[in-house]
Amino acid sequence: MITGAHSIIYSSDAQADIAFFKDVLKFPNVDAGRGWLIFGLPPSEVAIHPAEQNGLQEFYLLCDDINAFVKEMAEKNVKCSAIDEQRWGSITKLTLPGGGKIGIYEPKHPRP
Repeated sequence: MITGAHSIIYSSDAQADIAFFKDVLKFPNVDAGRGWLIFGLPPSEVAIHPAEQNGLQEFYLLCDDINAFVKEMAEKNVKCSAIDEQRWGSITKLTLPGGGKIGIYEPKHPRP
């Protein structure tokens, strides 16, 4: 029934963030028309967390080696926050060219 998922990242500088996903992260993409790129994502997972209110979603990219990822981003002058060690994973926040932040984490839990 469900064949995939479509995520949206809102940005005040969409063109800069599109270039980042295309040229820095090197995500595969297709032109959906008039230069509007849609990016393919690596295999993904979704978790349901308890919350006080509905409607809050978060977007994280997964990696196998957070330290290597942060180092590679530093070599490309991309800012990442300090790595935060949690029981379930190691997390950093990457600053996109448009100023937004996305989470990157190396999971410590089994992958589905």
